[in-house]
Amino acid sequence: MPDVRQYLNGYQPQLIEQIETLINEERLGEALRKRYPEPHQLGSNKALYDYVLDLKQSYMKQSGSLSKVVYDEKIHVINHALGLHTQISRVQGGKLKSKNEIRIGSVFKKMPLPFLRMICVHELAHLKVKDHNKAFYKLCQYMEPEYHQFEFDTRLYLTHQAFFGDLYE
Repeated sequence: MPDVRQYLNGYQPQLIEQIETLINEERLGEALRKRYPEPHQLGSNKALYDYVLDLKQSYMKQSGSLSKVVYDEKIHVINHALGLHTQISRVQGGKLKSKNEIRIGSVFKKMPLPFLRMICVHELAHLKVKDHNKAFYKLCQYMEPEYHQFEFDTRLYLTHQAFFGDLYE
């Protein structure tokens, strides 16, 4: 049996109790579907790349370029990773070239657009701020004012998925 705290560790005990009640009454999915009626339609790596590039152009024009944005089957939520930002540096001739890549867990292929946006914003913010500090979360909220709500709701979705499976199948 999954543990409700797997994705909700650190939240108030009263809130976790409310979520446990929704799980026990099998109403968590209903609550999520009411707020987020359908998954996004950005299923391909090309569509994901274009979406992230649009976000970057809107909020972070001066940051480094992105060479790749893909859904990655190897990223496992169980390992506490939803996405990854990597910077690859290579010497070419006498110059050091760096490439930024973003990999999004494939679990996001079937989630609502706000959840995908939250993880994309999170990984884009790492282009400027490497650590999860106050400046990092301020940048996330600049790009997505409801960042913290969408992060929490994503955790609820992952909790639902652990107990009952995918919400939109």
